[in-house]
Amino acid sequence: MYLVLCTMYFVLRTLTSCSSSNCPLESTVTCNYGFYDTNGTAVAYNDTMTVSTLLAGSKTQYTYQLFGHRTITSDVRIDSLLEQGYTETISEVRRDTILGNKLAGLAKMKLPMGYFSTCDTIIIRYASISNRDTLYIQHVGYSNVDLPECGTHRFHTLTGIRATDAGIDHVEIVNPAVNYTGSENIRIYFNGTVEVEE
Repeated sequence: MYLVLCTMYFVLRTLTSCSSSNCPLESTVTCNYGFYDTNGTAVAYNDTMTVSTLLAGSKTQYTYQLFGHRTITSDVRIDSLLEQGYTETISEVRRDTILGNKLAGLAKMKLPMGYFSTCDTIIIRYASISNRDTLYIQHVGYSNVDLPECGTHRFHTLTGIRATDAGIDHVEIVNPAVNYTGSENIRIYFNGTVEVEE
């Protein structure tokens, strides 16, 4: 019985010593974007958009075509399509990953930043227009420790931004400190070619 009580005391003592009420409840570090029209009025993007980011390096992509059938694109070779008479084209393309697929009615968005990169490339594809926009966000990352028991977070300082102009009029940095406070960091001003509602 004494051994059981000592073990329970040790476990409880260990659990309570590792917790802290000083750690932030929301500790996900994201870059926060707000959407605006050219006059600076906050708006919501009315149509759907897909947001992706480029990753370092490239990948091999296989494209299969057969007259009268839809084109098939894959990251792996599909031998069964060759047996069916498809022609195969092999190419090297940039790697990307989708951060948000078919988003609609957004007035803002939160995106992660590259952990060790100094420039993130964000691609926005619109449903309402055929062209896409690319944002280039320059930043410096650094480790931040509030308290040892809260762990380490990777904060960033934004140093520059530019964007293409398919649906975007201009962009600006309103708060260069990217952390887990949730403050707006970047404003995207749409140029009127994409559907927004005030």
